[in-house]
Amino acid sequence: MTRSLPLLFILLLAGTFLQCRAEADTPVAPEADPQRPRTIVTTDGEIDDVDSFIRMLLYANEFEIEGLVYSSSMWHYKGDGKGTPFTSEMEMTRNIYGERTDLRWPGTTWMEDLIARYAEVYPNLRKHAEGYPAPETLRSLIRVGNIDFEGEMAADTDGSQLIARRLLDSDTTKLYLQVWGGTNTIARALKSIEEKYGNSDSWEAIYRDICKKAVIYAIMDQDATYRNYIAPNWPDIPVYYNSNQFWCFAYPWKQQVPERWHSYLQGPFMKEHIIRGHGPLMEKYYSYGDGQQQDGDPEHIHGVALDSFNQNRNGRSWGPFEPFDFISEGDSPAYLHLVDVGLDNIDNPSFGGWGGRLQQSESEPNRWEDGAGVADFNPFTDTLDVTYPQTRWIPAIQEDFAARADWCVLDFESANHPPDVAVSEGSRLSAKPGEEVVLTGQATDPDGDRLKFSWWRYHEVDSYTGELLPRAISGETLRFRLPADMAPGEDLHLILEVADEAEHPMIRYARVVVTAR
Repeated sequence: MTRSLPLLFILLLAGTFLQCRAEADTPVAPEADPQRPRTIVTTDGEIDDVDSFIRMLLYANEFEIEGLVYSSSMWHYKGDGKGTPFTSEMEMTRNIYGERTDLRWPGTTWMEDLIARYAEVYPNLRKHAEGYPAPETLRSLIRVGNIDFEGEMAADTDGSQLIARRLLDSDTTKLYLQVWGGTNTIARALKSIEEKYGNSDSWEAIYRDICKKAVIYAIMDQDATYRNYIAPNWPDIPVYYNSNQFWCFAYPWKQQVPERWHSYLQGPFMKEHIIRGHGPLMEKYYSYGDGQQQDGDPEHIHGVALDSFNQNRNGRSWGPFEPFDFISEGDSPAYLHLVDVGLDNIDNPSFGGWGGRLQQSESEPNRWEDGAGVADFNPFTDTLDVTYPQTRWIPAIQEDFAARADWCVLDFESANHPPDVAVSEGSRLSAKPGEEVVLTGQATDPDGDRLKFSWWRYHEVDSYTGELLPRAISGETLRFRLPADMAPGEDLHLILEVADEAEHPMIRYARVVVTAR
């Protein structure tokens, strides 16, 4: 791919500020979308899962949570209580830990504990948006899945049975299965369905319906059950596989995130705008030097005093971190993908969005993955970067997080809320090469904040690789002529980005795909 920096900067032009007013005199929270995506979370409870879970609770109005399941992984398992030795099937953890009877197990009460704190801020969250689930609803969704060992899927569990029931229910809408640990509890659910119906006359229809419903979003392979069971037996279940892009949101973020954006993840921002002074839920968010220690995981020493940072008990350096620095939320892309900010990526993982950008595998058509073939141009390094499809959204994601942290403690009038953004001409257009195209953005803000409109081209997503020169950009309007050399079927992805003028801007988007005919 040719360098896209000049093209990006041509279109990444700041729009004018427009004064927008709320339609009603008294601000009211917007109604929830009745078509919110359904999702089930499976988690091994690592400290980054805890932080991902806390952030997810602030976004729980954006999707329908239908299960919260404790599971195991190559890094965390409970053991069977009988002293049975176990050696990891995964090379990395086999080399690190060898034979163990249990491994860094954080227990099966931490989700309940966090939901109890969510209950304290729930009345305030409801002032800001419709759709937040009641704490008792979330508690009713918690199940213990397959946790004895990494990859254990021999027996049905409460967690696997919940997943199986959701996969077999009459709701035909997509069910996104988030994998924050291993896939073993999901594999057990699918295995139970196969065992029950595999030899029946209804099996073909059941298999087809589940493959149309289920979508697995996996953060790496953290056990071998996907490759050993799911892939060979359920090859038609779509899988979104993030093994590279999530790193900018995980432990090595300082190596992945451009230094200019480190401030969004460093202690001063995290402490003042997210962790402290934002209620009992946010106080449990793990950060460096915060004095917290997770039960069951002796390797969680990130919270110890600064003078102990240099070396942990295994002699591994934690690097140059400061108090309240971000540790990791490696699993957050799995649900950030489901937050509808206007990028139209939920059913189109190749489009790119807050959960990253994935491409369809050439050899496995139901698998979307990142890697060398999915790189965005990083203007800070002047190179194509396999992490940048996720990294590019960090400022917007972190400001949005800070605004929602305010929702835990502030009233509606004192907090910020996202604008509503659209393009008058629609999101899917076609035009002849050489034809003039005019796009007109529209936006309203519930707080009456001034709005900044910007248009840019997501060049790496386009199928057209040539240049595009706008004829005019005036605030919310973009005018250009479709390139004369565009072939029929080639497209351009044009993004309208609208930010409100607030302490923590909340950015929303509208994507227009223009196809040559």
